[in-house]
Amino acid sequence: MELTAESGNLSRSDVPREYAMQKTIKRIFDFVFALLAIVALAPVWVVIAVWIFVTSPGGVFFRQKRTGLNGDTFEMLKFRSMYRNDKADEEQSTADDPRVTPVGRLLRRSSLDELPQLWNVLIGEMSLIGPRPHMLQHTEYYSARIPDYMKRHRMRPGLTGYAQIKGFRGPTPKLEDMERRVKADLEYIDKYSLWLDLKIFALTIWRMVTFKL
Repeated sequence: MELTAESGNLSRSDVPREYAMQKTIKRIFDFVFALLAIVALAPVWVVIAVWIFVTSPGGVFFRQKRTGLNGDTFEMLKFRSMYRNDKADEEQSTADDPRVTPVGRLLRRSSLDELPQLWNVLIGEMSLIGPRPHMLQHTEYYSARIPDYMKRHRMRPGLTGYAQIKGFRGPTPKLEDMERRVKADLEYIDKYSLWLDLKIFALTIWRMVTFKL
């Protein structure tokens, strides 16, 4: 089942009318930052890619279909952090998940596994800041159980977001865990401003450079 802007409680009339200038600045910043970051971090990408390649069988990148803007589907990129398995598109990872490789555990703790999503940002499928995109199965499941769930797709999904800096990240084993995350996503959309984006961006960078092994 593919949920679109016309299904799952989301309609075109739900899409917020942002100030044209803010929307334009946000997209320009996304494009310029993603391009410069990809170029500047190219050596890091190479090191990570080689490290993954020599320590476990399988490709360097992990591609997964996620729900994006207006409920459309796109293919999100990550550095592969798990051994090859048949449940990667169905089950969230958990603490001490045996599917996660030793290298993958470090990449996840430091959020470096998310770096390839800069490409998704560059081509306009994602933004630097916005609600995190969910797996298609989770979109279908939670949209039937959480009111206004699909309204979180009124903005491009983000590499990081308001929910993440508030601590709502990782597995969501209970429905209320996802409810808190969705509530934060909708709060971000309602309060959206370029200043809020900059605040989220700065806090995300700080947490990345101060993570604990």
